[in-house]
Amino acid sequence: MLSMTSTTASVPGTGSVPVRSAAPEPAGPASWAGVASLGLGVFALVMAEFLPASLLSRIAADLGVSDGVAGQSVSITAIIAAVTALTLPVVLPRIDRRTVMLGLTALAILSDLLVALAPSYPVLLAARVLIGIALGGFWALAVAMTASLVSPARLGRAMTVVNTGVSLATVAAIPLGTWLGEVWGWRWVFVLAAGVAALALVAQAALLPPVAPAGVPGFRPLLATLRSRLILLGLVATAFIAGGHFTGFTYIRPAAAEIGGLDASVLAALLFVYGVAAFAGNLVAGPLADRRMRVAAVLVPLVLGAAMIVFALSGGSPVGVVAGVALWGLGFGAVPTTLMTWMARVEPTRLESVGGLQVAAFQVAIAVGAVVGGLLVDSAGVAPAVLVGGLSALAGAGLLSVLRLPARS
Repeated sequence: MLSMTSTTASVPGTGSVPVRSAAPEPAGPASWAGVASLGLGVFALVMAEFLPASLLSRIAADLGVSDGVAGQSVSITAIIAAVTALTLPVVLPRIDRRTVMLGLTALAILSDLLVALAPSYPVLLAARVLIGIALGGFWALAVAMTASLVSPARLGRAMTVVNTGVSLATVAAIPLGTWLGEVWGWRWVFVLAAGVAALALVAQAALLPPVAPAGVPGFRPLLATLRSRLILLGLVATAFIAGGHFTGFTYIRPAAAEIGGLDASVLAALLFVYGVAAFAGNLVAGPLADRRMRVAAVLVPLVLGAAMIVFALSGGSPVGVVAGVALWGLGFGAVPTTLMTWMARVEPTRLESVGGLQVAAFQVAIAVGAVVGGLLVDSAGVAPAVLVGGLSALAGAGLLSVLRLPARS
């Protein structure tokens, strides 16, 4: 088995230490364990990111605010994550990336504990700023960190492992948190989230090697990356695909009632189907991206868009509703791994800049998609919102279909 190529570099606060290069040799079990520790970190972060949405009414009642105001605790996280994703590699240009990742996971623990203890809504909002920093920074560095642990030919599979944290949080952690909020109270659910983040911190401390920062300090790598036509169009495609998804999925509860005629109990089962399908989509995405990147980049958003259109036009047919939701989950479950791997293939020498730009585009798309969907829901109904979201995802697929990736080195 070949070992990871190493160099010696000076990392502030540590002296001269061996650090992993940006072009690793084929990885062994220890490297894959490091990738898994990143997946555990993602699980903890995504769980904390979306818990307020599932506990919204209880949080609002306890802190004396409306549901709408309490919902801004999710919005502020997305905004801060977008800003952090772009700026963190710039403001911490020379610090060992292992140290940065450990610091971001520790920040997530602090955020969860502050939310659990928050005596007022402003304190809770400040705590949510911290999770936004942790989330944006972690995702911005995730691709570069993962690429330092595995060979380029296995990057898609490695991103599948990392993004399994997203799938598991969607399928298990968030529904479990909703149920535990009824049993324990919402504050103890955030204590549990802090415990999960602490477990991730221990795993990362034990399994992640030192990793040198990628590229040169400052905003120049970011600006140079933005000058790439492929990157710019890839970011536009990301915005179409992610924005399209959240144009519809943000309003899945009223959509299930209006389009499918489903009550809350059946909706829970439908969301479980979505979550399982999303988990399966992520598992398929990595191997497909490694073998047929171009096929994956077009097929994944195509399935997503088509599924949303099928759901919107199902007319309440049980088969159409279930099939649409299952394919919807399958398509979107594969989106993060596919798009992150695609972008990494375009600019393999600027992975931190690529990661930051894509995270920012994704987070902005979440906010814009939710706003556009809301306007459509209020003016035209839920079905048109889902339909427009599906067409947006198809536009993203169309754009990616005409873009040619550079030949592999």
